[in-house]
Amino acid sequence: MPEQLVTDIGSRDFDNLIAGGQENITTGVVTLKGGNQYTRGTVVGLLTADGSSVIVDSSKSDGSERPYGILTDDVDTTDGDMEAVVYLTGEFNEDKLTFGGADTPGNHRQSLREMGIFIKKIG
Repeated sequence: MPEQLVTDIGSRDFDNLIAGGQENITTGVVTLKGGNQYTRGTVVGLLTADGSSVIVDSSKSDGSERPYGILTDDVDTTDGDMEAVVYLTGEFNEDKLTFGGADTPGNHRQSLREMGIFIKKIG
């Protein structure tokens, strides 16, 4: 039987989340707190109590007020905590980011910049 080459490893619709070249993007893994549905582009922070991640919200004082990363994919944690991949560096379209509470990109622009995430408007 001849060897078969993999020609399709999946696909993703272009959603304009990434606003720059992909050569400067790094990723990491977080544990998302259970009981939520998160979407690609959600900015997450780390809870100081247990190190899990939730949507960033500047009105909080539990660690989640400071961004840690941006989710690479939709993640459903309805049934409990789950590991997820986040972007740790790169350039992103601020109109495609999701924040908690009443937060906007302006609430987190500086702290994201300090960690190597740059946000901007595109198109």
